Amino acid sequence: MRFCHFLNFRAEHEPTPAERAAVSSLLAATPGVMQALLHTPAVAHDPYLNDGRAPSLVIQSYFGDIQALEAAFAAGGPLQGLLDLLPSQTNAEATQEAMAVRRYMVPDPVFQVVDGAPHCSYLVAYAGPAADLNAWLTHYIGHHPPIMAKFPGIRQIEISSRIDWMGALPVPRYAHMQRNKVVFDSPEALTTALNSPARHELRQDFHEFPAYEGGNTHYPMRTWNVARGR
Repeated sequence: MRFCHFLNFRAEHEPTPAERAAVSSLLAATPGVMQALLHTPAVAHDPYLNDGRAPSLVIQSYFGDIQALEAAFAAGGPLQGLLDLLPSQTNAEATQEAMAVRRYMVPDPVFQVVDGAPHCSYLVAYAGPAADLNAWLTHYIGHHPPIMAKFPGIRQIEISSRIDWMGALPVPRYAHMQRNKVVFDSPEALTTALNSPARHELRQDFHEFPAYEGGNTHYPMRTWNVARGR
């Protein structure tokens, strides 16, 4: 199992290419980072949902164990300077959280991208709480991933659940009950998937969820893979 740190920004502007490059270099040089992704807003059509303006930036940093994640974000750790590299996000509403990540098999995980274009992720979050978290997770994880895998063109499925963790990054914390990510080659491929029979099947399963509060959000995002394999 991997562990992931999410750093979420809501600003008027997306980060500049120079900012993305600086953040990418820092993440790639950070010990323990197995993979890092930068997400910025994209446009896709979901027949059931439109949650409005997406975050201006979401940074996902993956680690192989909780100790590596905590070391990276500790006081004096290598990622304490991350915010300084993002002047466009200085006045943003920002939150952070760390989660345990489950990944699921898909029929064809090979991306079909042209000229280094970013791929497209659908970032989903459930705030919670659930009346019975174990029952909620058991239903969701038992039912939703097999249906998600039916999406045409799907390349990756992740489901992340909250954990307790230590860190000193000066950003307010949030603790979603669960976050999901489904990944496609492009916003067009995501739109095709969201208008397929699998999307309607997921909606039917949504109505079978055990009771929970807090609602949910769904945002299409362009995704850059900026660090891999340390």
